[in-house]
Amino acid sequence: MKGRHPHTKKERLVILGGGISGMGAAMLGAQKGCDVFLSEGGDLGSDFAKALQEQSISYESGSHSMERILNANLVVKSPGIPEDAAMVLEIKAKGIEVISEIEFAARFTDEIIIAVTGANGKTTVTRMIDHIFNLANLDHTTGGNIGKSFAQQVFEGKSAHRLLEVSSFQLDGISSFKPHIAIILNITPDHLDRYDYKFENYVASKMRITQHQDENDYLIYNSDDSAITDAIKQLDIKAQLIPFSMEKDVGVGAYLYNNEIHIHTHNSLFTMPIQELSIKGKHNTANAMAASTASKLLKIRKETIRQSLTSFEGVEHRLERVLKINKVQYINDSKATNINATYYALDSMEQPTVWIVGGVDKGNDYSELYSLVNRNVKAIVCLGEDNSKIVEAFGNCVEQMVETSNMEDAVRVAYKLAQPGDTVLLSPACASFDLFKNYEDRGRQFKNAVRGL
Repeated sequence: MKGRHPHTKKERLVILGGGISGMGAAMLGAQKGCDVFLSEGGDLGSDFAKALQEQSISYESGSHSMERILNANLVVKSPGIPEDAAMVLEIKAKGIEVISEIEFAARFTDEIIIAVTGANGKTTVTRMIDHIFNLANLDHTTGGNIGKSFAQQVFEGKSAHRLLEVSSFQLDGISSFKPHIAIILNITPDHLDRYDYKFENYVASKMRITQHQDENDYLIYNSDDSAITDAIKQLDIKAQLIPFSMEKDVGVGAYLYNNEIHIHTHNSLFTMPIQELSIKGKHNTANAMAASTASKLLKIRKETIRQSLTSFEGVEHRLERVLKINKVQYINDSKATNINATYYALDSMEQPTVWIVGGVDKGNDYSELYSLVNRNVKAIVCLGEDNSKIVEAFGNCVEQMVETSNMEDAVRVAYKLAQPGDTVLLSPACASFDLFKNYEDRGRQFKNAVRGL
């Protein structure tokens, strides 16, 4: 095992949290000969419990027994548990190392890692790169913050390339994780409740993706994002910097010229007209730039990249076209859990829009959306337990605003408000936990309600 570890025969590994990442770490730890104990404070899914029993891994659920946790040599913490949780502070006070599951998995592999982070677009870019890799027949696995955890991938066997979506919470727990290609798409205020409500703490967390890179590695970044460019100026980054921009010619990197994407790396130029991209909108052009730059650095053929970008179908719950009913297009953007994501969605609307918005507010500043709402939105349907902030923010922007508290009502009201040629857009700008299990559940309920009209 790379990194620091005790010289005892069997390392005592404790996993906090029995979700997808915790399970992956437990399986990998057991495979590598650690004495594993998994502690889940809530309910452990029956499939997960069965898998642990099959591997003879000891576990508990419903509470955390500190005496069994504090005899660990190493603790792998779920990204859902805050760094400053009392239990975590107690473990650290004992001098026990606490890491994230991506850090744990990285200690057992020397494979090429491509890691994508950003407040918005990281799933789309990861899926885009995956699509390119598939067409190029490149040996790889895809996962991380989506799909299979990194630890689960390593547990299942070798692969030449590991394509990972990584979140700031996962990056908070790294000490040697080193992607060969790191991509930072954008940094906008999100999850600030986990970062003492300080934007600079969230920026620092995202920038950790490049912390252990060296001169042979690459950092692909959005040079139109001042939070990223300011951070790069302040940090001593060893990786080769490869910018992408929608606004200016960056020289080496990716930029727009005459409505074409231009990517200039290794003294070779890749070009592609933006109208040939399969998914539309400015943000998706930027996403395509990031994905194709990474692919080009890995020497994938230009023709394969071009073919991939014309056939990519997008991501479920991200500006997903559901159905057209009575000449009204219904779009599911349930994955928009923050203002910035909804900004992209509203900006790409070309028809008068009935906008379904609301949920658990993460400290949103809705003023950023005023100009787009005035331009593109004809009516608002609120969908949340408490809609007061939305009503207050947009009451004067639109003529019609209706409050609802379940998806069927929201879709029914939107159906009545929309006329032929309009769009109905679910783009909540909020987390989903007041009325739904998660954003996927919210998106599926929307699609089912639309199909039921």
